[in-house]
Amino acid sequence: MTAEQSLRTPATASGDTRIHNIGYRSYDGPRLGRSYARLSLYSQSLRGSYGLGRSVKSKVLPMLLFVVMCVPAAIMVAVAVTAKAKDLPVDYTRYAIIMQAVISLYVASQAPQSVSRDLRFKTVPLYFSRPIETADYVRAKFAALASALFILTAAPLLVLYIGALLAKLDFTDQTKGFAQGLVSVALLSLLFAGIGLVVASVTPRRGFGIAAVIAVLTISYGAVSTLQAIADAQSSGDSIAWIGLFSPITLIDGVQSAFLGASSVFPGGIGPSNGEGVVYVLFSLGLIAACYGLLVRRYKKVGL
Repeated sequence: MTAEQSLRTPATASGDTRIHNIGYRSYDGPRLGRSYARLSLYSQSLRGSYGLGRSVKSKVLPMLLFVVMCVPAAIMVAVAVTAKAKDLPVDYTRYAIIMQAVISLYVASQAPQSVSRDLRFKTVPLYFSRPIETADYVRAKFAALASALFILTAAPLLVLYIGALLAKLDFTDQTKGFAQGLVSVALLSLLFAGIGLVVASVTPRRGFGIAAVIAVLTISYGAVSTLQAIADAQSSGDSIAWIGLFSPITLIDGVQSAFLGASSVFPGGIGPSNGEGVVYVLFSLGLIAACYGLLVRRYKKVGL
């Protein structure tokens, strides 16, 4: 009797115990590969940034912050339409700067949610057991948080734009301002997402991650604003623009005041020159790239 026949033949080991060869069936379905896994992780992370697919409690804060971002824009539109104003109360490029506290709070709450849970429950190696690599994981998480931030910051601009058209303001001027605002918030979304994820990936504790992100974003802005005010009071105007390189929000302000026609929040309302603006753009892009590189390095260690 062959080995295969012996497995197919019921054999009594003791009493009524029998061994049957049930065999194994190979998988015949589609093999979707890395791109599908990366897209799935991106969509899951993006949905999670607004609490979709999670508990009701997880939806409260992101949805509340989204509403807080849009309500002032809706009020401005209502005032502009009612008063038949000739322009909006605030420029498109200024809106995100005004609402920076809300944006920072959103990053602080959602960046740890995106990465700290995976670190805390040690699920990162499970991702890498699939056809997905470290760079795929980082790109998916980075893109998801940046997309969530872009939705948060672009939605009120869209409200302003629609309101401006309803108020019958100049179509060309409003479209140009809206496009400039979208460019500004796109850069802001990438920069804030990178910084938030790098800080949050340091600790598996969500509470520590939230506190750390808030500290980095708020302390840097407060310190830069204070130093700029001191430089302005001491008539050291040439150093104001260079000091602005050391805070994410002043980086964005410098870029848009140099190239997007925005008014600057720097002391005296004087933003960087075109030459200094080039440095701001390169520094912003370099910081985004550095954040991506740090995340890849971090998760190469975590995935071991």
